[in-house]
Amino acid sequence: MYDLQGQVALVTGAGGEHGIGYAIARRLAEEGADVVVNDVSARPYPDAEWGGLDAAVAAIEALGRRSACVVADVGDPEQVDRMVAETVERMGRIDILVNNAGTLAGWDRVPVVDLEVDLWDAVQRTNVRGTYLVSRAAARHMLERGGGGRVINISSIAGRTGTARYSAYNASKFAVIGFTQALAQELAPAGITVNVVCPGLVDTERVVPLAETAFPNLDPDTRLRKFKEGYLARNPLGRIAEAADVANTAAFLASAEASYLTGIAMNVCGGVRMD
Repeated sequence: MYDLQGQVALVTGAGGEHGIGYAIARRLAEEGADVVVNDVSARPYPDAEWGGLDAAVAAIEALGRRSACVVADVGDPEQVDRMVAETVERMGRIDILVNNAGTLAGWDRVPVVDLEVDLWDAVQRTNVRGTYLVSRAAARHMLERGGGGRVINISSIAGRTGTARYSAYNASKFAVIGFTQALAQELAPAGITVNVVCPGLVDTERVVPLAETAFPNLDPDTRLRKFKEGYLARNPLGRIAEAADVANTAAFLASAEASYLTGIAMNVCGGVRMD
């Protein structure tokens, strides 16, 4: 277990019950951190029984930690600055930033010749621009309060190798890795580490639209089964990741045990990629 007592974390994209963001927020709270959770809406999955950000806050507070939520679009600089300012006002500081917010898998998963500009831009706006804007705002705060801190970005193994029909997503996740390396060098003198986690397929709410875009002509159960089977066939450990697998890695990177690691990209993919 890691000791994050007295630290404050801000986790973006944390409104889904089975998502990576909420899993990370909860794990950091279990390690002792107070946690502010963010998403683009209070209930990003309105058809689910889960109560979104309010439910996440309640779960974190049930662990005995302070928590709050801030609805903000990470692609909007004014909303981002407000989110960071509200976090500092409510909690006093930010020690850990997790840039998890990302676009839902959608109809951007097409050949480049069929990819519309607005779909390309939407992916870059959240995945790249959002990571930059939130990192910038949080880093300014960390530097102003005297340095020290952790920035953890969420990329993907799709940020390691391009795949047909994934050009917009590939480009965004490659960019997050490059951005992480640059920011790590800039913030290292202030004792702020910046690292990136690269998950493979994770069993979250996002798997359903991924399967739909991969096999649009099949019924929902069949396409979900085929999508998962295709991934498992390439996975040496023989299972799809759970959000907790990514959360475990984020908790390590947030801890003192990772104080000498910066600018690294850690795969969490069961061996699908080994570089």
